[in-house]
Amino acid sequence: MWILDRIEGGIAVIETEEGRLELPRQQLPPDVKEGDVLVQTGSGICVDAAETSRRREKIAERYRRLRSKP
Repeated sequence: MWILDRIEGGIAVIETEEGRLELPRQQLPPDVKEGDVLVQTGSGICVDAAETSRRREKIAERYRRLRSKP
């Protein structure tokens, strides 16, 4: 699983299970955003919308729980 960490200039910085990967921004879908989960397919790299949504909800829930603690 790859997660887009940030875009610096024309370089996309991606976190992978093996470490950090840097790719030209043009190799990613035009609508990609920081935090998106990316998958490599036979036709290139695409956003896994379902996994991205699941991870964002999980993070939001953790944040809500942290904020509710006294």
